[in-house]
Formats: sequence, C-alpha cells, structure tokens
Amino acid sequence: MAGGRRAADRVSARVDSGTAELVPDPDRARAFTLVLDGAPQSYVDLDEPTYLDFEYIRRMAIAVDLAAPPKRPLRALHLGGGALSLPRYLASTRPGSAQRVVEVDGALVEFVRRELPWPKDPLLRVRVADARAALESSRDGAYDLVVSDVFAGARTPAHLASVEFARQVARVLAPDGTYLVNLADGPPLAYAKGQVTTIRAALPHACLVADSTVLRGRRYGNLVVVAGHAEPPIPALSRRVAGDWFPGRVVYGGELDRFTHGAKVVDDASARPSTPPPASFWRH
Repeated sequence: MAGGRRAADRVSARVDSGTAELVPDPDRARAFTLVLDGAPQSYVDLDEPTYLDFEYIRRMAIAVDLAAPPKRPLRALHLGGGALSLPRYLASTRPGSAQRVVEVDGALVEFVRRELPWPKDPLLRVRVADARAALESSRDGAYDLVVSDVFAGARTPAHLASVEFARQVARVLAPDGTYLVNLADGPPLAYAKGQVTTIRAALPHACLVADSTVLRGRRYGNLVVVAGHAEPPIPALSRRVAGDWFPGRVVYGGELDRFTHGAKVVDDASARPSTPPPASFWRH
C-alpha cells in the first residue's frame, strides 16, 4: 500500500479522548500499536493487514472467517474504530465488503487517517458518531456482521452494555449474521457474566471465547462473545481458536449456562461501564 508511516520514532497527538500515540513494532517495517492514554487500543501492519497482533482480535477474525464462505463479501458495522484493525482485515480477506465504521472521537479518526491511512475503498466508510445512535439509525437486517469494540478510558460505556442496546443489534443483524463483542474484565468476572446473560436475552445463540486463565478468573483480560440468531459454528471455531499461537477456549451450551449462573440481565437503568483494568495491567 502506498502512503502511511515508516517505522521510526513514536508520534503522538492530542485527540478528543486524551493522548494518542503510535508505537512502532521493532520487528516489522511498518507496523504500529495505537495507544490511548497509555492503554494499547489497536495494532496495524500497513504492509500486511491480515497480521493481527492482539489475541482477542485474532479470535474475532476467526469468527469473521467462519461467518460465511471464503471471499464472500459481508455487510459489516464496526462500533468502535481505533486504528481499524478488523476493517482492514475484512477488506483484505473479503474484497467487496460494505463496511461502516463508527468512532466517536473525530480527532482520533483524523490522526489515524493521516498517520496510518487505510486503503482507498468506497465501500469502507468511517463516520464520527456515537455507537448507539448509529446503531439505532440502521435498518432492520442491514448487516451480516456487527462488531462492538468500544472503550472510553479503557472501559466500555454503560449505554452500550444494556439489553436495550443488544436488542438493537438483534434488529439490525441478518438472520444468519454474526455479532462480535469484545469484553474486558477480571476476577470475579461479574461484568462479563452479566454481559453474556444480557446479550443472550436478545440473541440466544452465543458462545464465549477467551484463554483459560481469564475464564478461571485468575487475571484481567479480554473475552469475545460470538452471538447471532442462529448457532455459531462451534466445532470449527473451537478448532481454530485452540490452534492459535495464543490458544483460547470456546465456552458454550451447558458450560456457558454454568458460567453465567446467577447473573441478571442488565437494562439501561442498571447498566454500568465495564470493569477497569488494574493499575499494573499495562506495565506487563
């Protein structure tokens, strides 16, 4: 791809949500981690958009790979933009996909556009807006894929964590569509359990993907929900996730019921932002 940064010194800028910084990967010529106020948000390799460094993004990408036959374009809504890791991946692996990316931080969008430009593609549109407002303005059944990966200050906002929000996702999702959610939580995983319960109230066919230490509540980390109107491809998803160079597990069926036992559906009145990471988390 022509244009875009060369690996060199770090570059930073003030954006609406704080300070954005691009940290070069010393092992890859034009690869960078986008950091917001000290928290890594996205990783992009400008020369190889299918190279995904964050394990939770790789798990999402596996679910995207299995969402439809190879190369078939998808209609995708990405709630949360960052550096557009997954939209770039989808544009590369499924050319012709119509993608809408929603990011609330307009200054961040301009920073990424300038420093890490994405390929010129009339089907890839980036809009500055609130994620829920953009979702609520979408047509019924408009998307084959909806991705929710929204963080403000390392926490998912409360208005994106309710059953009312999940029902809007269910409304805009095609009958065979896939909903992907990035959750971040730590022991005792109360937030994650509540979110899985809440999502299943709107989209009952769901599974949870994470590594064993996070699932057992031993450390803070990312958990990916895969949900839809139809059952996710559990066997294929399990094989692919287990074969990753940072293996994960897929929790579904009775095991998922046990995981969420006692958790209540969260509505707009009771919704809270996600659990913040421990102070030492980004120093690892």
